[in-house]
Amino acid sequence: MSEASQASFVEANIEGDNSPSPLSEVDSLPSSPTTSSLESTTEDEEESDAEREWKESLQQLELLLTMVVVPYIGKYFGRKCAYWGWAKFMEWKYPVEVVVTSEKTFKGTGAVEAAASL
Repeated sequence: MSEASQASFVEANIEGDNSPSPLSEVDSLPSSPTTSSLESTTEDEEESDAEREWKESLQQLELLLTMVVVPYIGKYFGRKCAYWGWAKFMEWKYPVEVVVTSEKTFKGTGAVEAAASL
């Protein structure tokens, strides 16, 4: 770089007066965030809000599954397995044949019994 190009960027205080140069005025200004940093801060807050809401939704879904759905399904299939096991035991121990006449009614009754104590 030449000295002429360097001198064009700096204004010297030649007369010795006490007025500050434009560079020192800029240096003394308080720093404030620019619009791009404000936008990025807002975007970060929005992302964190969205992320927080997503985590809350997942927590509610997990709570629903652990407190309602899994116990209900376990109880339904547990009773179904118990009825099947009891029927096999009765057929083995005694000369009895256990027949379910209406499969739809049997499943519906099992679902109602499973939901009865919830």
